[in-house]
Amino acid sequence: MIRSSFIAITLALATTAQAQRVHTLMPSPSTVAFGYYDAAAVPVLRVQSGDEVIVGTLITSSPTRLEQVGVKPADVQSSLRAIYDSVKNRGPGGHILTGPIFVEGADSGDVLEVRIESIDLAIPYAYNGFGPRRGFLPEDYDYAKTKIIPLDNVHLTAHFAPGITVPLHPFFGSIGVAPPASMGRINSAPPGIHAGNLDNKELVAGTTLYVPLWTKGALLEIGDGHAGQGNGEVDITAMETSLTGRFKLVVRKDLHLTMPRAETPTHWIAMGIDSNLVAATKQAVRQAIDFLVTTKGLSRDDAYMLTSIACDVDVTELVDGTLGVHVMIPKQIFQ
Repeated sequence: MIRSSFIAITLALATTAQAQRVHTLMPSPSTVAFGYYDAAAVPVLRVQSGDEVIVGTLITSSPTRLEQVGVKPADVQSSLRAIYDSVKNRGPGGHILTGPIFVEGADSGDVLEVRIESIDLAIPYAYNGFGPRRGFLPEDYDYAKTKIIPLDNVHLTAHFAPGITVPLHPFFGSIGVAPPASMGRINSAPPGIHAGNLDNKELVAGTTLYVPLWTKGALLEIGDGHAGQGNGEVDITAMETSLTGRFKLVVRKDLHLTMPRAETPTHWIAMGIDSNLVAATKQAVRQAIDFLVTTKGLSRDDAYMLTSIACDVDVTELVDGTLGVHVMIPKQIFQ
């Protein structure tokens, strides 16, 4: 009896340890993909479905640019300097993405469930900036300007200017997987079927992102930390900063999606992405209808009506090449 109890306890402890595997992945020259998503990228970490990963990410800026606008050299992260100094294998985009992370058992046709468990500030400042003829109003701004924004981690606020305090709303602008191999190495800026640079401010701690998979292992990359952002991200940046997040990664063989989808404690989120805003909006609305039909059992007619009377269609971002629209479907309407 004692031996049987000992074996049972040992097995239970082993199962618990296995279920609670936690990995840590911090950005360094050998653990980032600079400016791209790519099915041919070499994984820097391998995890099992159900594992948790603590991931550090870096601000989307060069050390030189930060110093030019007033950041003290000592306040620039050493990892950011090392990456800019030594990483020569870069894609066409500007984001430093931590990863890729290979998730065992994940394959094309599956869905990766990314549970965002926590998000913490890594540095006490952010920046917002626009470049000449960039953003949503390129015809109005033919010059560049950058502002450093102090962040208060105690009160969870940002000091934008005298008399203007902005609540912090940290989230990762880019959480994505490798695109289909046929697409090759793609720019980190435009979001797409691989998710990537969604810039969806709803993806805060406590939310879950569901990403359709296009290659073995998923090859998850995370970056583009934001301390906060408005819908649209109209000048092309948010409150850009460095963040550390904790994620639980689950391979879903039972889900089959063509577009990213998300879930908050209060809403489901359907998404549309296209270079044309009307097309992106139509896609998001159709995705919402599809969710209501396949998940909630509504007829297509009722789903269309319910989307109109109870759901909000919001512009996600207007500046990343492909434009984003999302539909907020409130959970409270379902009893």
